[in-house]
Amino acid sequence: MSADTIQATLAGWANFYLITGTAAATLTGLQFIVQTLLASAALRAVSGGDPEGGTAAFGSPTVVHLSLALLVSAVLCAPWAGYGGLRATLGVLGAGALGYSGVVLRRARRQRSYVPTTEDWVWHILLPAAAYAAVLVAAVILDRWGLYAVAAATLLLIFVGIHNAWDTITYLTFNALRTEVPETEPTPSRSKDQAT
Repeated sequence: MSADTIQATLAGWANFYLITGTAAATLTGLQFIVQTLLASAALRAVSGGDPEGGTAAFGSPTVVHLSLALLVSAVLCAPWAGYGGLRATLGVLGAGALGYSGVVLRRARRQRSYVPTTEDWVWHILLPAAAYAAVLVAAVILDRWGLYAVAAATLLLIFVGIHNAWDTITYLTFNALRTEVPETEPTPSRSKDQAT
């Protein structure tokens, strides 16, 4: 396909990716605030165990998911000369991110600062991996439906980032509040289901 054809196809997506890219960049900044809270001395005492392992398993991947949403948005706004370069770029991003999902799974299983629930496995492992797989598949079939798959994957990564950042803040807030109750109260569990 010619450069004009691909530019005409991608032009219809420009506003979408401008919005998703801006949202992803803004939310990445929010996650840095969350990470700052995680690093504070008071919250280290609350989490106990292995706070760095918990951050590597649950905090850092959120930054990666949002950053990838930003990167995909930028890639789809670039002036591509043909579909080959776009396919290759999306394929590398999708495959690399799927590999990273395996790293996140390993980290989540090894960390000891938090007992993940079913919801955590879905939002921190399953949904991001599904988004990355959609990007990889879209790179292979890159047609009109492939572009919709990339758009859906980008939105999914943003929603995962929002959910995971909020989930982390609420978990830490509830646990911080529990440490302030008198010692006659039961010791808080590390499971989020019991924290909310």
